[in-house]
Amino acid sequence: MRRCALGLWLLAAGVAHAADMTRLHYVDQDPGDPPYATRILVTPDFLRMDGGEDGGDFVLLDRRQRRVINVLRDSKLAMVFMPGTLPAQPADWKARLATKPGAPGTQHFSLTVNGVVCSEGVAARRAAPDAARAMAELKAILAATQYRVWRDSPRELQHDCDLANQVWDSGTTLELGLPLEEREFGGRTRQFESQSKEPLRPELFRVPDGIAAINAPS
Repeated sequence: MRRCALGLWLLAAGVAHAADMTRLHYVDQDPGDPPYATRILVTPDFLRMDGGEDGGDFVLLDRRQRRVINVLRDSKLAMVFMPGTLPAQPADWKARLATKPGAPGTQHFSLTVNGVVCSEGVAARRAAPDAARAMAELKAILAATQYRVWRDSPRELQHDCDLANQVWDSGTTLELGLPLEEREFGGRTRQFESQSKEPLRPELFRVPDGIAAINAPS
């Protein structure tokens, strides 16, 4: 019954009329830490990711200007990230995406590098497709920054799966659709909770007054 209900919801989500704002709720968890809520708000112009509170810190993607802004209210700072240049992939880089059908409207996926599973989960192609695109755009803009973090980390902390998930293949699994479940090699997990359509609230997609914008290192 649960599988049937999920399939019907996915079909309904795929044919729903466009609304001003899509709201997604996930439960995320990092290894050794308690689960926490993640809210993602998507419009044709923006994506906002936060902990579910309007007045808290948030990450803002400006989809038109292709920049990401990390707003830190207590520090009164907004770190601005722009797309950077990535070096060419190593000649021996071999990432593989495998899929198989799941519940109606979904498919299971597994992204591997050299036989190591870097990311696996379930995606729904017809559920909030523009939200999945916006999430991929966010990762693409941050890819150069993620590469620099990986490059500057101690060798024992450098893992090919970080490059797969955050750099070279950052949007690969999102091309399959909206993630409903996701598990990364390091133990981080994401679980879909809900989706809704709501009237646009423009104030949620602006940097608050009194916060200074600073360009992140390039």
